[in-house]
Amino acid sequence: MKPENTQPAPSSPTASRKRWRIPLAALILIGATGGGWMMMHAKKSAAKEQAEAKSGDRQPTVFELAAGDVATIDARELRVTLPVSGSLLPLMQTTVKAKVAAEVRETLVQEGMKVTRGQIIARLDSADLRARVATQQAALDEATAKLSLASKNNDTNQSLLKQNYISQNAVDTAHNSVELARASLKSTSSQLEIAQRALDDAVIRAPIDGIVSKRHLQTGDKASPDSALFSIVNLAQLTLEAQVPASEIPRIRPGQDVGFHVDGFAGRQFSGKVARINPTTEAGSRAMLVYVSVPNADGALRGGMFAKGSITTERSPVMPLVPMAALRTEKGQQVVYKIEGGKVVAQPVRLGLRNEDEGYAEVTAGLDKGASVIISKLDDVKPGSQVKLSTPPPAAKAAMVGTLAQKG
Repeated sequence: MKPENTQPAPSSPTASRKRWRIPLAALILIGATGGGWMMMHAKKSAAKEQAEAKSGDRQPTVFELAAGDVATIDARELRVTLPVSGSLLPLMQTTVKAKVAAEVRETLVQEGMKVTRGQIIARLDSADLRARVATQQAALDEATAKLSLASKNNDTNQSLLKQNYISQNAVDTAHNSVELARASLKSTSSQLEIAQRALDDAVIRAPIDGIVSKRHLQTGDKASPDSALFSIVNLAQLTLEAQVPASEIPRIRPGQDVGFHVDGFAGRQFSGKVARINPTTEAGSRAMLVYVSVPNADGALRGGMFAKGSITTERSPVMPLVPMAALRTEKGQQVVYKIEGGKVVAQPVRLGLRNEDEGYAEVTAGLDKGASVIISKLDDVKPGSQVKLSTPPPAAKAAMVGTLAQKG
């Protein structure tokens, strides 16, 4: 038998096409499904954006402002000042001097002690002065006796003349003796008065109320006429001598208020008034001295202290004051951004007096006390914007203090 070669029958074209159709259909189905999902997702996103846009139209953006962005308008007077500085000097001060030559027997006061007018503050040795008074008193008694004798002789001669016992010449001589005795009495009386005054001058008295600032002689020292014994100052009234540039003098007038502080009294503000102005400039500085009267009833201030302050040259009545940081210029007009009902409003204002140093301007029209204005420059906040405050706004003065502190 011959072996037979058996070979598999070839596959038909129809079966092969069936095997390829199944995967292709699956791919087409997957693609269609994915495309549909993407189209649905896109539609949902577009719908969501449209909803958000519509929601935004119904609820506009609200800006939240910090306390430092807003200030409340306050009403008070505004002052324009000129800075000054100088030394304080006592208005009343004196140097007590000796009027006679004598030894200092005792001093009764020392530096820093208060004295009153007429109080005995020292005594000089008066032995020689008392002897001089006694001598002049004796001379006065002698002159008085001589005048009395001359007067009696003159009266007697007048009687004798009437009886023709003596000549007219003798009567004239007696009358002349009376006149000479009377002149001598006046002279000795004046000399006694001088001696008595010198004796009184040996007792040194305070000429004014005040405080002893210097004791020049000690007990046992020899005092001569016009030698200084004590220096006394009265601190009840002081004078602040302040140098002011000549160009600023037209702004200064007597009666203007002056406020100043002194080192050591950081928490206390002192005040005074312009009393007078020196008519000439100081050599070298070309400045002029302005004298400020300073009351010092409690004696807190001392002579020679350095004071620094300012003269109020102009002042406004009590009016609303706006921080200058709140001012803006729009269409050539001064405006502020005022908050009304939670919205920003561009409010035109008319200004009066300005103080660049303090950072305020007087509002003569456009704003009332209690209004809230924006003092910060916020680019996104415009008129019509809705705003809310995180905390109640501070008063304008407090807000400006913070702003100035940040600038400093």
